[in-house]
Amino acid sequence: MPKKTKIAILGIGAVGGYFGGLLAEKYLISEDVEIIFIARERTIKIIKDKGLKIITPQEEKIIFPHLVANDPAEIGQIDYLICCVKSYDLAESLIPLKNCIHSQTILLPLLNGVDAKEIIYSVLPKANVWEGCVYIISRLIEPGIIYEGGKIHSLYFGSLQSDEKLNKFDSILLAAGIDSHLSENITLTVWEKFIFISVVASLTSYLNMPIGPILENENHKQLALKLLAEIKAVAQAKNIILPNTIIEKTLATMERMPYETTSSMHSDFKKGGKTEYRSLSEYVVKLGKELNVKTPEYEKILAVLKSK
Repeated sequence: MPKKTKIAILGIGAVGGYFGGLLAEKYLISEDVEIIFIARERTIKIIKDKGLKIITPQEEKIIFPHLVANDPAEIGQIDYLICCVKSYDLAESLIPLKNCIHSQTILLPLLNGVDAKEIIYSVLPKANVWEGCVYIISRLIEPGIIYEGGKIHSLYFGSLQSDEKLNKFDSILLAAGIDSHLSENITLTVWEKFIFISVVASLTSYLNMPIGPILENENHKQLALKLLAEIKAVAQAKNIILPNTIIEKTLATMERMPYETTSSMHSDFKKGGKTEYRSLSEYVVKLGKELNVKTPEYEKILAVLKSK
């Protein structure tokens, strides 16, 4: 019997729970693909006892994966690791899994920033890392229960190196009902998402308000435009070839967001917990300094976010 393709999802939150849930549902009794959830102890117990619940506007469903665990010995060696933890937890989450990752294992981070590869290489210098990002409106209601808004749930991934595994993995995702897109220029795709999420997260966290009130205030809107100009300049200095209309396009996306929409980083600041400011705000300033691009507005915001 041929060896099963083992796909593990690290982090069963709003993103990992939704996409991992679709994979687990499709491949529960598959002879070719095995889906493993890697989660914290509390989440493991809940999913083992009650399953993973996914709620959408159309339905509710309970899903059980082939395995939910965090013991490397129980997980064994895996072929793909989809990383869905927050950027500040990524390195620490990977360290215990070193023995599960072999020379052919593919790691696919689906994080908000563009520094996931750097974080992974700091722990696993020889890792095979693809790039990816998602557009989804979902939230973790409580451990083991995911709400997904139903309007957008797209996953983009790719690699600078051509690999037959890319098409195989795309087929696995599509067969599970995932709105998967194999990007020919994944670096550009990830940066377009980063420009949007970095500005929205930085603005909402700095001003402590949702996107609607920000954009209807002319001073705040001008700040948004300045941030967009700074991050565009940083991207161009890094040789990311962006569309000429990236600022207008990103602002239009922000204006289409529901009035009370905020960012997960802003929500984390309000809760007083860890936030992704290093990946979403500080990284722009750090890169600007490395590339000799001035980022005064990002620096001003970063000083405030650090003080929080």
